[in-house]
Amino acid sequence: MEYVGTVSNGVIVLENNGTLPDGTRVRVSVMEPRPASETLGQWLMRFAGTVKGLPSDMAENHDHYLHGQPKK
Repeated sequence: MEYVGTVSNGVIVLENNGTLPDGTRVRVSVMEPRPASETLGQWLMRFAGTVKGLPSDMAENHDHYLHGQPKK
């Protein structure tokens, strides 16, 4: 289960009225904000080529590998 929120006056406020029972153990990981000068496409390109072991035609034939569609 994953919740997203922001810090307000030192307290994490969960989005969509998310609430957790008192005593719930949580793990917090800080998300890197995308620089305002960087487009979404530029930000996503940081991850291009980082996954190892994929077929060389994965980008072109992702529907084949994910959903069993015929290769292009």
